[in-house]
Amino acid sequence: MDITAAMGQFYDEQGNINVPDQLTLSGMCEMLYTMAQMEGTVDNVLIRHWDFSESREGTVHEVTRAQVNTRIKAVCVRLQQIAQPGDRVAILANNSPEYMYAFLGAMYARMVPVPLYDPNEPGHTGHLTAVLGSSEPTVVLTNKRSATAVRKHFAATPTTERPRVLTVDALPDALADDWQNPMAAIMADPSLAPNASDEAFLQYTSGSTRTPAGVVLTHKSIVTNVLQIFKAVNLKAPLRLSTWLPLHHDMGVILSAFVIILGLPFDLMNPRDFIQDPGRWIRQLNRQSEDENVYTVVPNFALELAVRYADPAQVAELGEVDLSAIDGVINGSEPVHHSSVQKFLDTFGPYGFQKGAMRPSYGLAEATLIVTTPQTDERPLTKWFKREELSAGTAVEGSADDTDSLSLVSLGQVCAPQAIAIVDPETGKELTDGNVGEIWVHGDNMAAGYLNRPEETQETFRNSLPTANRLDSDSRTGDAPEDNWMRTGDLAVIVDGHLFITGRLKDLIIVAGRNHYPQDIEATADEATEQTAPAVIAAFAVEAGGSASGAADGESVEGLIIVAERDPDASEAGDAEAIEAMRAAVTATHGVQPSDVRIIAPGTLPRSSANKIARRVAAKAIWRARWALNP
Repeated sequence: MDITAAMGQFYDEQGNINVPDQLTLSGMCEMLYTMAQMEGTVDNVLIRHWDFSESREGTVHEVTRAQVNTRIKAVCVRLQQIAQPGDRVAILANNSPEYMYAFLGAMYARMVPVPLYDPNEPGHTGHLTAVLGSSEPTVVLTNKRSATAVRKHFAATPTTERPRVLTVDALPDALADDWQNPMAAIMADPSLAPNASDEAFLQYTSGSTRTPAGVVLTHKSIVTNVLQIFKAVNLKAPLRLSTWLPLHHDMGVILSAFVIILGLPFDLMNPRDFIQDPGRWIRQLNRQSEDENVYTVVPNFALELAVRYADPAQVAELGEVDLSAIDGVINGSEPVHHSSVQKFLDTFGPYGFQKGAMRPSYGLAEATLIVTTPQTDERPLTKWFKREELSAGTAVEGSADDTDSLSLVSLGQVCAPQAIAIVDPETGKELTDGNVGEIWVHGDNMAAGYLNRPEETQETFRNSLPTANRLDSDSRTGDAPEDNWMRTGDLAVIVDGHLFITGRLKDLIIVAGRNHYPQDIEATADEATEQTAPAVIAAFAVEAGGSASGAADGESVEGLIIVAERDPDASEAGDAEAIEAMRAAVTATHGVQPSDVRIIAPGTLPRSSANKIARRVAAKAIWRARWALNP
């Protein structure tokens, strides 16, 4: 199957994307599967699941496209027996093929999947309880490995209030024989036809700063953004995806769903298996055939771990690895650091990894996945900007050898036909390139809103950018309509056509009347010592007296706090010297002396359900004296 031609049919002559009104992900999946049947390719291996639960070497389980389709339909039929179209179906399981059978099976049944995580994962009980309470699923889908933990989670819930729990890998294949193609019923009654604007699934926010919110993603928004990514990244066939991203997160589940829908082979692994041994990921990226193109998507911390624990020059079993087939490493989900990118290039370049394959990108759940990614040969690109001017809202280029300059990695250009604008958050007016403002985005890939949160939906997704507020010349808004602009809450600047993220509005640290970006302070402290784990650090502010900072709301504050995790290989005896080095570096570089610097045990810095560092949760922990402040 010519994937490029298949995707190209959704574009018109002007380059606009036109998603048919009745196209759904399940309909697209079945249509392409039928075409593959006619081509005789459904017995090709689709999923290679790497299971390391019983041995360090792991076991690879291969599943063909035909087997995947059978499992999806078995889930669909069973759901149709016990639930109704439109019902929400929560998925509580580890990264596994069963997870994707559940996700797509619910869509086949015209129900709404809610991707969540294995209850065995520690530290997220509160988040899970909040999400289940918000989504109110009728059914919970799990697998044998997670079933015990799932039932334990609901043990205290009254029987009449519990959702029905189904174990996906306990369902017989024979159920698929009862699957009925909905097209026959639709032809008889057109009113039964689905709509591309229908709710596809609910993606909940991490909840690190507020009660988790359900982002309503539609079939149209998902298909649109995948098409935007496909064109912007210029994906090359034949391609193979390697992923260990958590399937409860938007990037992980959508990418996995689409390679299944398109029939593209992919390697699937558990996030914990990557963290335990990053070399497992590097081995998956190894060239397997002459003509393949390998793609992967990772957060920035993965680069740090790979450099530290999977350097082929240090790990004998990786010494012959060939990374020349990699065409794209999409680096996103968290701030991208120049040092991390450069160390990865230096470490893996001698083994065939091409510099241009590194693609730092920007996205968020509210825009489905990706907003920007590099679309020039100039990648990855780092620029240095004067700190003081940047804090004042203007990008003035500095140099790498200037201690007063900050390195920022380009996150590329907007994935057309999305429109992007840098807007003054106070006036709502578009800013010229070189000025820091809030990112506003417009496109059919935007989510429909937040579940049962009309005020937040209005505030985030229903903003106006009228002609009067756009630049008279060189506006980046194009012919995008005035209404339904989405405010991201992220601060950025565009220089020479490249987007550079400077921070988040709600995370700005204001000390003595000056703006400081937490990522900037964190990078300085991080580079000052090897005692702490790379990029596992949080900088935030507290009011005088040690109460939780109003910095989250942009209020003036007095004290700067830095909390970092100790490197797993470091001794506690080195903490005092490291703290002084971090304090001195931040004071010298940023002109602000931290009120307190703490090094804490590995694995204790608060994280969201998406494994992002949760600055404001850490601030609350300080406030509650979890870590007592220095007098």
